[in-house]
Amino acid sequence: MLNFKIKKLDIFQSYFFGQVEFREDPYKVNIQNQRRGKVLKLPFEIKPKRENVLVRITGPKDLFVEDYLPYKGESEWLEIDSDEITYFLADHQDQLDTIEIMYE
Repeated sequence: MLNFKIKKLDIFQSYFFGQVEFREDPYKVNIQNQRRGKVLKLPFEIKPKRENVLVRITGPKDLFVEDYLPYKGESEWLEIDSDEITYFLADHQDQLDTIEIMYE
């Protein structure tokens, strides 16, 4: 499992953009609706055992949202395209602190 700590997440017109930290390294994150389909891209390569991996965004007091997304390879940023996650973030933006990627 990969754990990204959310450092900053700002809402723009129809997407979220910010910064996360993974093993003390900073990365940019972009979360948006699935206009190009559901997508997960990471700033480094992984070898998932299944086509879809579980992406869960969590916060205190058992607050979370999750979706199964197809891993589409590497990108400069952490990219998450999911209607379910985007719409949940619109209501709970400042209440979430971790992005978990479960791929094994």
